[in-house]
Amino acid sequence: MVGRGRPRDAGVEGRVLEAAMAEMRLRGYDGMSVDRVADRAGVAKTTIYRRWPSKAELVIAMIAGLRAAVSFEPTGDPRHDLTDLVTAISSALAAVPTTLIADLAAAAAREPRVSESVRALWGERHAAVTAVVARAQEDGLVPGHASPAVLVDQLVGPLYYRLLITGEPITPAYVSELVLSTLGPVQEQS
Repeated sequence: MVGRGRPRDAGVEGRVLEAAMAEMRLRGYDGMSVDRVADRAGVAKTTIYRRWPSKAELVIAMIAGLRAAVSFEPTGDPRHDLTDLVTAISSALAAVPTTLIADLAAAAAREPRVSESVRALWGERHAAVTAVVARAQEDGLVPGHASPAVLVDQLVGPLYYRLLITGEPITPAYVSELVLSTLGPVQEQS
């Protein structure tokens, strides 16, 4: 059976997500419109709605792209893995305007579909990182003074605090100090 209509343009998704990101930077979530995204991407509005049924779905796709930019592949060295993860998150945050992160957080707070999707996207990652911390605690490589989920929160939360509240830079030295202060010094194996 032969497919009907024109084949999908493989570059459309990238152009649309790039245009949506530009519109979010310029106008924020509330000011972003699918019409302007379509114009900026050079596609019909119906092309967008076939892929993403609402503005919320389009923003969720953008957030998924941001998450995908931060890889997490455990190597078996939890301190190294966690330092690399926090460094990758800080690099990704540095590449995106603070106003965009703030607007995405605000959209997630106001829009239930965005909120649910953000939680699902990051929940999977949080569970994987938490499992690494739990194994490291079992092996005595990181202190067992807090639950693994709390330790992960303590590693990632300060990045957003600096980005959104204090405006202080997130430097490699800060990341190293953050990991050291959260996980404590390297434990000697007996």
